[in-house]
Amino acid sequence: MILTKAQYDEIAQCLVSVPPTRQSLRKLKQTFPSQSQATLLSIFSQEYQKHIKRTHAKHHTSEAIETYYQRYLNGVGRNGTAPVLLELANEVDYAPSLMARIILERFLQEHEETPPSKSVINSMLRDPSQIPDGVLANQVYQCIVNDCCYGPLVDCIKHAIGHEHEVLLRDLLLEKNLSFLDEDQLRAKGYDKTPDFILQVPVAVEGHIIHWIESKASFGDECSHHAYLHDQFWSYWNRFGPGLVIYWYGFIQELDCNRERGILLKACFPTDIVTLCHSIA
Repeated sequence: MILTKAQYDEIAQCLVSVPPTRQSLRKLKQTFPSQSQATLLSIFSQEYQKHIKRTHAKHHTSEAIETYYQRYLNGVGRNGTAPVLLELANEVDYAPSLMARIILERFLQEHEETPPSKSVINSMLRDPSQIPDGVLANQVYQCIVNDCCYGPLVDCIKHAIGHEHEVLLRDLLLEKNLSFLDEDQLRAKGYDKTPDFILQVPVAVEGHIIHWIESKASFGDECSHHAYLHDQFWSYWNRFGPGLVIYWYGFIQELDCNRERGILLKACFPTDIVTLCHSIA
């Protein structure tokens, strides 16, 4: 799904006034019925992550942390089974999984002899049964399963979806009888930054020569695309030549402005690939 900047901005503006819940996503689909569910979910998630980054600091001051912790203690003191942490996160407009991390870290600081390591915190968030307090474990669990944008559950889903699309791309390349090296093979050869696939024989797509293909199981908005250009795509271009990026959930049309410089954007696997064999024939 390729959107104009104006279409994207209309969707993003709609998200400003809604909380990051599954109910909001359903309302978004009703408001923009012509857009796919996957595209809207990707935009929904990315816009919320931008909001969290903008407001992250205010939730991590010592005053804010202590206020949240005391509210948590007071809340579970009144009713330990109520979704105290989840409701607190929603009230202060912060991701439930990130609120759970704040409270868990504060709890462990108070009850453990040594400050908790990041790996210990991450392990407890992935498996709340490891938390040495049953009430807090249940509160953290509620936050994890009700967070549709952050947390270990969301990370697992994103990783699985990303892998699924890489497998899909591999299958399509094999179907087209295109010879390639994948990321693991390239790293075994000593490359550090590598695209998902290097074509051993370049092809042409819409008149542009392609040496590599990168799979992105997300929507290509301005923020993410410019970050990818800086951190990945131009590095690939410098090492391997021009390439193709597939944003499986679409992208902003105006971002496809580097074709002549060697970065081509598509929202699906191209159907008009011209191979060396075709050109000879």
